[in-house]
Amino acid sequence: MTPAPVQGEAVVLRRSPLRQWQLVLPLALFFGAFVLGPLALLGYVSLHTDVSLEEASLAQYTKFLADRFNLGVLGATLWLGLKVTLLTLLIGYPLAYLYSVSAPRWQGVLMLLIVLPLLTSAVVRTFAWLVILGRQGIVNELLVAIGLFEMPAKLLYTPTAVVVALAQIELPLMVLPIITVLAGIDPNLRQASLSLGAGSWRTFLRVILPLSAPGVLAGCLLVYASSVSAFVTQTLVGGGQQMFMPFYIYQQAIQANNYPFAAAIAMILLASVLAIVVTVNLLARRMRGMVHG
Repeated sequence: MTPAPVQGEAVVLRRSPLRQWQLVLPLALFFGAFVLGPLALLGYVSLHTDVSLEEASLAQYTKFLADRFNLGVLGATLWLGLKVTLLTLLIGYPLAYLYSVSAPRWQGVLMLLIVLPLLTSAVVRTFAWLVILGRQGIVNELLVAIGLFEMPAKLLYTPTAVVVALAQIELPLMVLPIITVLAGIDPNLRQASLSLGAGSWRTFLRVILPLSAPGVLAGCLLVYASSVSAFVTQTLVGGGQQMFMPFYIYQQAIQANNYPFAAAIAMILLASVLAIVVTVNLLARRMRGMVHG
């Protein structure tokens, strides 16, 4: 028989949910004031046809969705995010796996290399890519020196340059979640698989890779959401010759002074990314359910 709580314990139990809310209250206020509030204001502005916000309608959304150019910009932005995510995964997973199987003294070195880009701003890293990929940059000088090109090639202001620069900048967002998941995998599972006759590759494909899927999914979602909204890198490395949604929003808001249309573009980009994130999460849960029966 469970003993009844004494009076002091009962008071603590009754107050504990309130104390938990008190702990999260500052974060909730901050989130409401600086995330939900601006989003609500953005949605309100997007529902007007004029800058003075006097006439409310859905005209900005129909204007965007009825124009092929606008849909092309949206498609190019979402496609850019997919290419950056795949390249980052291709580079990031081997790096995270190397970290997980390295000796502790080398793990410190690898972790420093992984988080080093986070210690500098995206603007500085983007300018570094301008120097590296420029006509007088390191890559062009190397290609000319080894005889692959007679003249410096155009590497900057190309779609490939944007993808490569974004992949390098977003790489820590892919590597760190995978490292966290790999570190939580029981090493006895790998030893058991090897002891039962499975080779290293089969053990990796049938044991390590499926168990690290949550980290891969988290990294992919983080990189995708960050790369489609990376205004600085897209604009500087792309040179303004490629139109993506963040630059389109800036152009409409600052240059054209069309705030309602810029707000509608921002809301459509937000809704598109959220739809992709939710869809990928649902597919991942269904696949995980199929794998585990």
